[in-house]
This record gives sequence, C-alpha cells and structure tokens, in this order.
Amino acid sequence: MSRKKHAHDAGGTPATLLLDADGAEYGTHAYAHDPQAPSYGAEAAEALGVDPARVFKTLLIDTGRPGSEALAVAVVPVTGSLDLKAAAMALHVKKVHLAQAADAQRRTGYVLGGISPLGQRHPSTTVLDDSALDWPTIHVSGGRRGLEIELAPQDLIRLTGARPVPLAGP
Repeated sequence: MSRKKHAHDAGGTPATLLLDADGAEYGTHAYAHDPQAPSYGAEAAEALGVDPARVFKTLLIDTGRPGSEALAVAVVPVTGSLDLKAAAMALHVKKVHLAQAADAQRRTGYVLGGISPLGQRHPSTTVLDDSALDWPTIHVSGGRRGLEIELAPQDLIRLTGARPVPLAGP
C-alpha cells in the first residue's frame, strides 16, 4: 500500500486530511452505501470483498465521567460486539453504555455510520480491540458512509493514542 493523497478523492474528510498531514500510508475504498443495510460495517466488508474480521466499527461509549471524559471511543471488529464490561475495565470505570447518537455525532463531527476514529472534532480516549494487531492493515470508517480507510493498526494507534485491549464480545 503506497501513500496517496486522497483528500480530494475522498471528499476531504477530517480523517483523510489528518492522514495526509501526517504522511501515513493508507488507502481509501469507496462503495455505494445502501440506506437499508442493517449493519454499516458488514455492508462495507461485503461491498469491498474484505474479511469482516479486518473491518472495524467505531463506537462512542458513555463512561459516566464528568465533562470531556464522559465519552470514549471503542474500535471493534464488525464480526462481534463490544463487551461493555471489558470496555469499562479498559477505561478504569465501573460500567459503560453506548452513547446517545446525538452525543456521538456532536462529539466527533461525523454522522452515524460514518464515524471515524480519526480526525474527530473533539478527540476522546480510545481503545482498540487487540485483534487489530493480527492484521497488517485494517479498515475503519473514512468519515462518511460508503468510505473506508485501510491503514496499519500501528498508525491508527499512533494517531489516536488508542490502547489495544481485548474488547470484542460474541
């Protein structure tokens, strides 16, 4: 995978602009998003012909902490779900729950189904399922529905400050 300037091709999302500014190697993959698709991540994996275990969804979770620490980001494979107990342990809180859609969109600057862990309006503490390290590259949302970014998990970790931990449930 060679480094390419994708900001124009990708519509210049904050995620691609961040990657371009950083000089990270990445690729973008666009597909026609179906508004009736039951799962954004599964739709992306199928449309792109990628192993779903390599496609990761970005979830905003409410930690119950006050202020800017209230929301955190969990990045997990689309093949499973977020284990809320594991996320709480990783974030050193008693329990977590999924954030309200409006709060997630306001915090990140992205719409549901297009929330990228990269280039968020207000970055949050981020945890990444450690299965990402099993792959040379993974796919995450590019900042809009129908756009995936392929990059090395180490670059995602470096650019988001993510901590790799076991997060995925069945």
